[in-house]
Amino acid sequence: MLFLTLWRKIYLGKLGTFKRQLMLARWRPLSSLPDPHDRFFKDTLSRREEAREFLLTYLPQEVARLLDADSLELAKDSFVDKELRKHFSDLLYRVNLRDGRGAYVYLLFEHKSYSEPLIALDLLRYLVRIWEQWLKQGGTGPLPPIIPWVVYHGERQWQPALDFGSLVGVGEPLSSFVPDFRYLLCDLTGYSDEKIRGGVILRVALLLLKYIFREDLEQRLPEILGLLRELSTRRSGLEYLETILRYLAHAAEGLSEEGLKKAVEAALQETGGGIMPTLAEKWIEQGLQQGLRRGLLEGIELDLELKFGSEGVAILPEIYKIEDVDLLRAIQKGLKTVQSLEELRRIYQ
Repeated sequence: MLFLTLWRKIYLGKLGTFKRQLMLARWRPLSSLPDPHDRFFKDTLSRREEAREFLLTYLPQEVARLLDADSLELAKDSFVDKELRKHFSDLLYRVNLRDGRGAYVYLLFEHKSYSEPLIALDLLRYLVRIWEQWLKQGGTGPLPPIIPWVVYHGERQWQPALDFGSLVGVGEPLSSFVPDFRYLLCDLTGYSDEKIRGGVILRVALLLLKYIFREDLEQRLPEILGLLRELSTRRSGLEYLETILRYLAHAAEGLSEEGLKKAVEAALQETGGGIMPTLAEKWIEQGLQQGLRRGLLEGIELDLELKFGSEGVAILPEIYKIEDVDLLRAIQKGLKTVQSLEELRRIYQ
């Protein structure tokens, strides 16, 4: 009941703020709109507690034991090439080793639905950039170790080899001239739900990333969101629910609005079976609809710019006027197949 009481108290104030944020967000420059998977990944693992928990839980234990996890801090830099940010996100953490030396953990998140066979080549380029930056910032002595780690949540299990040397098809004596390293892999498609561990926010995030491309997402969602009830004394519960709904509205193509409503209701269900009226009903009737619309608009904005460039951007004012969520879904779906803006206009005019 404490969880429900807390959310009753903070929700009414939060809804107005959230609606204003949605209105302001409408006019953000296209260049500032990230991919929904990118934003959700960073919203979760930019949180120090979730990042620390992720490292200690999912790193090989022989590696985790070498780290002073309490020293973990996030570096704000991104090393992914601009043209690849539609498919990759990255986070760089500074951390001390137990012996006092500095080190880095580099997370490269692949948010395509399939694995990238040349990702080791991308990693090599990014590792070099991190070392170069370290030198520019005055680093001296031996280069700090960097732990490269790929996080993947595609539709099929990861296929590429985990070492760079396998990309270069030579044997001895030429193999001695080939740079070689291994990277760690967190392939969420290969984890059973029971193997996905950690605190509530981390588990919810990883489960959503695991199921986001799958047809059974709608069936799994009530159980996943139900984990949020464990946030019984934390004000962060509502804020993270907003993050989740925004992500689902933008990224879960097969999820119906009715399915999302039912999942939210199940997540906020009281012990006696009733639904908390203040949060569940008001959020579903007002905030959820706006969140869905905003998420769809962001996806359309990105896809229009990528597919049609400045000409696509020019028709955005027409699309901003559309309130019907189902029509926006049709536009987003149509962008995958239409060949011209006139063909796209026929969907909504």
